[in-house]
Amino acid sequence: MRLWHEALISKLPRQQLLGQHREIAALRGNGWGKKHATVNYVFTHSPYKLYQFHMLVMSEMKRRGYKPDPKWCNPAYRGQNCPPYSNLENVPLTSPIYPEHNDAYLRECLNNLKEKGIHL
Repeated sequence: MRLWHEALISKLPRQQLLGQHREIAALRGNGWGKKHATVNYVFTHSPYKLYQFHMLVMSEMKRRGYKPDPKWCNPAYRGQNCPPYSNLENVPLTSPIYPEHNDAYLRECLNNLKEKGIHL
């Protein structure tokens, strides 16, 4: 499980983009707070940040003609098997959305993709 650096979202191949959507949906749902080495930093931020990141991914999906479930556009939505947030606080959009998505993280993501035979 990994969140790709946001600068790569528009360049990701189909499989990685759709996989990113599935991973974010899992994190927004019952996966929230469950430790995973590559995404633990997400849990140090408001879940609203993950919603913001998900909106970036879904925007790219829509641009490519995919139709993600519009329920995910509600920041409180956590999937069919998880109750919605009752008091999710809106946080300002920053650039990058996650401060951990720095140049070193971008290089790490590019190397990970390269190992999969994907050269961006």
